[in-house]
Amino acid sequence: MIFITAKFEVRPESVEDWPTITRPFTEATRAEPGCLWFEWSRSLESPHEFVLVEAFADGDAGAHHVGSDHFKAAQRDLPPHLVATPKIVSTTVEGTDWSELGEMAVDA
Repeated sequence: MIFITAKFEVRPESVEDWPTITRPFTEATRAEPGCLWFEWSRSLESPHEFVLVEAFADGDAGAHHVGSDHFKAAQRDLPPHLVATPKIVSTTVEGTDWSELGEMAVDA
C-alpha cells in the first residue's frame, strides 16, 4: 500500500473551519475504491497544524487519487487557507491495514 502522512499549517482565521473546508475533499477521497483510509487529526503541540494520515491500495489507486477532479479542486481551494506548503512523507509498505503495536498489547 501507499502510506502517506502530511502536515498542514492552517491560517489562524481558517483553523476552526478546517474540517468543514476539507469535508468535500475528504468525503470524495474516502469514496475512492482504492482508498484504505483518509483521516485528519489536530496537533496537540500546534493548534494550527492538522495531520492527515492516508493510505491507498497501490500505486494505481494513488495515481487515480492525484488525477481526480476532487484532488484538483483541493489543489485550488485549500492553499489559500494555509500558512505554508504542506509537508509530506509518502512510502510504500507491505499490507493493507494497520498492524497491532505488540509492545503495548492489551489483555482483554
